[in-house]
Amino acid sequence: MIFQKEMLKLYAITDRGCLTPNYPTIYDQVKAALEGGVTIVQLREKNLSFDEFLAEAISIRDLCHSYNVPLIINDNLDIAIESKADGVHVGIEDTPVSEIRKKAGKDFIIGATSKTLEQARIAYESGANYMGVGAVFPSPTKKNAIRITNQQLNSIVNSVPIPAVAIGGITYDNIKEIKCENLAGYALVSAIFGANDITKAAKDLLERIDSI
Repeated sequence: MIFQKEMLKLYAITDRGCLTPNYPTIYDQVKAALEGGVTIVQLREKNLSFDEFLAEAISIRDLCHSYNVPLIINDNLDIAIESKADGVHVGIEDTPVSEIRKKAGKDFIIGATSKTLEQARIAYESGANYMGVGAVFPSPTKKNAIRITNQQLNSIVNSVPIPAVAIGGITYDNIKEIKCENLAGYALVSAIFGANDITKAAKDLLERIDSI
C-alpha cells in the first residue's frame, strides 16, 4: 500500500490490556475500530511467541486490507516482513530506520518515534515515512514517557518535511488542547480500544478531529 499522509489522521494502536468481554480478541477490537473509520492500525504485541504474533499479524493484515487501511507492526521487522504488513514503527532504541529501509525496500512504510529535534532529523535522513511525536499527555500505556509541550511538539513536527502524529495519553476530551500546525494526525490506544463502544469512539474522534 503506497503511503499517503492522510492515512495518519486517526491512528489506532492495539493494546492487549484493553480486551474486554465485549471485544475478547484483538481481531474483534480492530474490526470495530475499522468500522468506526480509523485510517491506520498499528499492531503492538510484546509477549506473544513469534508464531502466535505472525498468525495474528496475517489475520489483522487481511482485515485491515478489506477496509483499504494499512497495517503497521510495532517494533518487529521480521513479523512485518513475514506477514506482508504494510510497514513497521520503531522506537528510539529499536532497529535503525536506515537498516530497515535497506532490508524492506522503498515502498515499505516506516514510522519512527521522535522526541527531539535531533531524533526527527535522523528519522527523516534515514528514510522514515512519518514520525510519532510525544508524549503530549501523561500516557497510561507508557508510565515513564516524558511529556512534551505544545511548543516542543510544533518545533519537532515542523523541523523536517515528513508528516507526524501526536501520541501519548490523547483522549476525546483533551485532543483539542493539542495546538500544532501541520500535524498529520493523532495516535491513540485506550481512547479507542478501551472504549465500551469502539466503533462509536472512533467515529466521535474523527468528528472531533475534523472540527479542530
